[in-house]
Amino acid sequence: METILIADDHPLFRQALVLAVSRVAPQAQILETGTLAAAAAAASTAQELRLILLDLKMPGAMGYSGIAMLHAERPEVPILVVSSAEGAAVAEEARQLGAVGFLSKDSDLGTIEAAIARALGGRAPTTTAALNAPEPLPQDVAGLTPTQLRVLREVIDGKLNKQIAHDLAMSEATVKAHMTTIMRKLGVQNRTQAALVARSMGLDLQH
Repeated sequence: METILIADDHPLFRQALVLAVSRVAPQAQILETGTLAAAAAAASTAQELRLILLDLKMPGAMGYSGIAMLHAERPEVPILVVSSAEGAAVAEEARQLGAVGFLSKDSDLGTIEAAIARALGGRAPTTTAALNAPEPLPQDVAGLTPTQLRVLREVIDGKLNKQIAHDLAMSEATVKAHMTTIMRKLGVQNRTQAALVARSMGLDLQH
């Protein structure tokens, strides 16, 4: 049985998404979460996960960190952003970080259903904010693993390798190895530059 994950902290709108999903994919198992941490946990363990419906603004998320985290957990699963955030720039940033589509929460139920159907069919939603297949950023943030994103989050918080090792229950050598890979993927020379790059793209990943 295919699974669809809905990540939104507003119960009423989450129920609207459940209704839309049940109409488009009546046989699908629907998982509901209200925080980014819960969404990441569900995404990492869900069987036959076919689609993630994500609100950008929910507990645990800053900027576009929700897309980055869930894309890192399940890079093969399309993410359809359904959010109150507005503007073409938001849709473009979402696409660059791995989303296949962006819908405003003002969209009617029929529009949301159509977007879900197209995303499940492997096609980009045909809306005014329609997005093409995801393309990685030059810094390849979308290529970071969940562990690397957690390390980067700690770096943004200004923590040293010893503190990061303690917080994430790993050795300092492992932290250093992750940092080397992170800096290579981001195309930077040091941890300060890595933090600046992440912040510049709204990836101020907080607990």
